[in-house]
Amino acid sequence: MRDVIIACDFPSREETLSFLDRFPADKKPFVKIGMELYYACGPEIVREIKKRGHRIFLDLKLHDIPNTVKRAMHVLSALNVDMVNLHAAGTTAMMEAALEGLTRPDGTRPLLIAVTQLTSTSQERMEQDLWIPHPMAEVVEHYAECAQKAGLDGVVCSPLEAARIHACCGSDFLTVTPGVRFAGGDAGDQVRVTTPEKARELTSDYIVMGRPITAAPDPVAAYHKAMEAFA
Repeated sequence: MRDVIIACDFPSREETLSFLDRFPADKKPFVKIGMELYYACGPEIVREIKKRGHRIFLDLKLHDIPNTVKRAMHVLSALNVDMVNLHAAGTTAMMEAALEGLTRPDGTRPLLIAVTQLTSTSQERMEQDLWIPHPMAEVVEHYAECAQKAGLDGVVCSPLEAARIHACCGSDFLTVTPGVRFAGGDAGDQVRVTTPEKARELTSDYIVMGRPITAAPDPVAAYHKAMEAFA
């Protein structure tokens, strides 16, 4: 199950497809389509990348009233992506509604995961800006437990929290972990970060890497480096 997901955070269809064209036909990486690309190109970019044979994590982080999220998930389900997400902070009721909307009449659906706390959020900012006084690890664990109770497949969290989530929610509950950088790499706007090797030790199921791969002089080589380190 362990895999590397490349964050295709590009502003246009042309840049995205040009990047994906670098990869050989027999090696289609799992990719993440986030807000920037989706808002720039709409659902057609999802269909085009899926048609090329890539697995897709559609990272739109839905967060709204339960009925709105349910209807939105129903629309996203038709895109035939492999994984979608929402914010666990939207409450258990919202997550349950999302799951209902995402599930097709035949019972199939993409994986549904919940964002616990963004990897750019520090303990200080969580307390001062969000008024959440509990330790970060406890907050993330609680959100994961709520997501599991709602029937979701896993959570987005820092790799630093993956082992704790598996301990409380079980090894089958997925941890999808951004905030992964090669040793010595720039952390950028991330706070809770680690390397692919350490993420493997910490039991992450999927790592999400953007700029360390997409901005590398040889993105394909950087991708293979990440895959070998995380395998």
